[in-house]
Amino acid sequence: MKILFLHGWNSVPGGVKPSYLEEQGIDVLNPPLNNDDFALALEAAQACFDAHRPSVVVGSSRGGAVAMNLKAGDARLVLLCPAWKKWGNATTVKPGTIVLHSQADEVIPFADSEDLVRNSGLDASSLWVVGHDHRLADDESLARLHAACVGTAANSNAD
Repeated sequence: MKILFLHGWNSVPGGVKPSYLEEQGIDVLNPPLNNDDFALALEAAQACFDAHRPSVVVGSSRGGAVAMNLKAGDARLVLLCPAWKKWGNATTVKPGTIVLHSQADEVIPFADSEDLVRNSGLDASSLWVVGHDHRLADDESLARLHAACVGTAANSNAD
């Protein structure tokens, strides 16, 4: 399985989340994205997608906004606390998209992801409540990220 992982604003490739996915045996593409120019970040992400055709695109925070604006064909989207109201033009996502977000996120309001799911006509089960902050770097969040990417687990918010 090949995943394109799009990092957040002022973040860099090789962080906790893409490294975790690699440790699970997933081939992770993790290009550097321009922090100052959204169009350049989108251009770099699109070039990487077009060259490698991953089956899943993961976008974290600003990377989520990049993922939403990407021409990603049939690739599934997994968005982590997507900053779609701050960057880009996309206001909806395609069917099958999974959004992971912490209700305690101090950077991107949880309500933004609720709005995104509703705007997109997705079932509420597409929004997975995980984590204790914006980073989603705790063990449970990482395991749920992996599950969302490989498509092996349903949303289990009622744990």
